[in-house]
Amino acid sequence: MLRRLHPQQPLCFSFTAANQAWAEAQMTKFPEGRQASAIIPLLWRAQEQEGWLTRPAIERVAEMLDMAYMRALEVASFYFMFQLQPVGSMAHFQICGTTTCMICGAEDLVAVCREKIAAKPHEISPDGKFSWEEVECLGACANAPMAQVGKDYYEDLTAARLGEIIDEIAAGQIPEPGPQNGRFAAEPLAGLTSLTAHAVGREALNASVGLASVQGDTLKRIDGSELPLTTPWLISASQMPASNPAATMGPASLAKARDGGPDKLTKVKGIGPKLQELLFSMGFFHFDQIASWDASQVAWVDENLDGFKGRASRDDWVAQACSLSGLNVGGVE
Repeated sequence: MLRRLHPQQPLCFSFTAANQAWAEAQMTKFPEGRQASAIIPLLWRAQEQEGWLTRPAIERVAEMLDMAYMRALEVASFYFMFQLQPVGSMAHFQICGTTTCMICGAEDLVAVCREKIAAKPHEISPDGKFSWEEVECLGACANAPMAQVGKDYYEDLTAARLGEIIDEIAAGQIPEPGPQNGRFAAEPLAGLTSLTAHAVGREALNASVGLASVQGDTLKRIDGSELPLTTPWLISASQMPASNPAATMGPASLAKARDGGPDKLTKVKGIGPKLQELLFSMGFFHFDQIASWDASQVAWVDENLDGFKGRASRDDWVAQACSLSGLNVGGVE
């Protein structure tokens, strides 16, 4: 599919102060002279900030990375994740139209988009809230037909369910992503015929859907309030305070929670049930433990939060824990 820049472009682009710091931190991940490797995250951040990827934004990112503008444009025009034209203010629907989804009813999903959003792809709905397009395979063939909305997949769709999702988003709701027919993930439609023990005791949501639900950011775009990305990879052992042995080994942990049980760490913004369980497994059960972390210990925790790296500093857990550590909040929900 030919992807071109939109004919109407803004005059200029600049990152917000927070996003500029985030972008510069991303660039430090790569060796000197290899900053161009940060092209995809920087373009994505620009799109998240503006809603779509403008020519001035592409040029600005190319300038930051010391790249030829054409090289940056090649990346932006290659990936469907980058929107080269304005999109709906609330959601942009990407309907998978490749073989499996097409056989399973993708044309019906496209018909719903034509009826409820706009007659043609990339057109914005009359109320300005929605837009849509048909894209190549999104890799969820076992759950066909499907669509990507924002950051997440909506799978096992029917035309009726897609129409409901559009209506729910228009009403300010965030529909739960993942399979829409009750499936846990991508098991056979008729049910498991082997490894049936997997079905016993498993959580109601698979990991991807659970994380999306906890974070609640399926449709959320960068709004300028996010903290800059921290750079724990730049902190070497020689830079950590020698007087604090825990700084090189991580904060002091406990073998088990104190009498009365662990605190509800989910009271800290940014810590959901999954993160709480991870912190418990690392030996962190109480607010006063988190409140005592210094900068190097926060960096250590950030680096060791598998699947959640950078979260401790991003949401300033230490400050939140300081205010919570004096409360009687024992007992986990």
